[in-house]
Amino acid sequence: MTVADSTNPTPTRLALRADLLDFVAEPEWGAVESPALRWRPDHWLLLEGGRIVGAQPASLPAPEGYQTEDHRGRLILPGFIDTHVHSPQLDVIGSYGSELLDWLNTYTFPAEMRYADDEVAEQGAQRFLDALLARGTTSAVVFPTVHRISADRLFAAARQRGMRLIAGKVLMDRHAPEALCDDVAGAERDCLDLIERWHGLDRLAYAVTVRFAPTSSEAQLAMAGALCRADPTLYMQTHVAENRDEVRWVQQLFPQARSYLDVYERAGLLHGRSVLAHGIWLDGDDRALLRERGAQISHSPSSNLFLGSGLFDWPAARQAGAAVSLSSDVGGGTDLCLLASLREAYKVQALAGQRLTAWSALHAATAGAAAALGLGHEIGSLEAGATADLCIWDWSTEPLAAHRLGLARSLHEKMFAWMTLADRSHLVQSRVAGVTRYRRPGSTAH
Repeated sequence: MTVADSTNPTPTRLALRADLLDFVAEPEWGAVESPALRWRPDHWLLLEGGRIVGAQPASLPAPEGYQTEDHRGRLILPGFIDTHVHSPQLDVIGSYGSELLDWLNTYTFPAEMRYADDEVAEQGAQRFLDALLARGTTSAVVFPTVHRISADRLFAAARQRGMRLIAGKVLMDRHAPEALCDDVAGAERDCLDLIERWHGLDRLAYAVTVRFAPTSSEAQLAMAGALCRADPTLYMQTHVAENRDEVRWVQQLFPQARSYLDVYERAGLLHGRSVLAHGIWLDGDDRALLRERGAQISHSPSSNLFLGSGLFDWPAARQAGAAVSLSSDVGGGTDLCLLASLREAYKVQALAGQRLTAWSALHAATAGAAAALGLGHEIGSLEAGATADLCIWDWSTEPLAAHRLGLARSLHEKMFAWMTLADRSHLVQSRVAGVTRYRRPGSTAH
């Protein structure tokens, strides 16, 4: 159930009682005890005017003038930040039997064609954002479709909910169905119009959105790069090196480029606000380039496993100094809830002989993603001054999980077990700028 609290306005000052967990730095890889973690059990989290203003032990009374909600025995985390997700692909989530390129042609492109219709785009945007909020994601970097109306309706719906959203009309002028192809001049006009209307309005930002290199001509890539150079506050989002057949195709289409990533570098698309999904089949030079440009890889483990794309080398990216965030990539992925991505990320690293801690995983879905997007001052933490985008979770919802958590010998063991066992049913509330945007049916404060 998604709510806007129109009949129960959010108090100006609110104190939430629960266990508080966030990060003050990036955790060391493999460390189960980390000074980067900030753990404040049984505290009041103090909100005022949609922002976090502080925290104090619950052994002290809440400050005078604050309305209180008692969620003791529950967990408050910063709202998750999904750095790569396709809003129209809820229509094809869980589709059978394809690798990336066949999957696009068989399932994705037909679904996206429907978003030329205003009503479909409107309903799809509403459904998508409500689904994010009902799964603990309060901010996202989103691909709509090639249709201007799909981006327009997505921005409008996000603004209605007060969400931090980064999105842009998808650019595709070749190697796609005719109904999904634009042209360079028309696409540029659409982008400029959407930028003027939405970029920087409330909590919205525009991303120059290249589907992936094969579906954009060199002229369109050049146009996209020119948009980025003209306004360095714009984001850029695309896909890179997801699938081996895709990588070979890019080599054929762009023989002059050193690598898939170099296609974007040559077009001027790599910078500190670039979000590149997947990045499985990169080499050391590519990773060094990501570090130099300040671009990030959005790791989509559920999708990578489901489509059989490969295993992302997170330690190699980290050692090279490239930023890594986490994403659902629905519908290539199978669950909008980033808890599923955290679990799948652990499995991907385990297959490569690595161990991903709960701290590294959760950091990449909160403070790490915010920092990579240049938004660490606003989202991703429970720091005083940050916008009050946060989620309240049950530690457990049934006796078996409660028994397991009760046997945990350390905080990391408890948090890892929770991350492994929890799902969207554990979510009690999602708050955006302090306003309750999702409340689980039947849930109450103590």
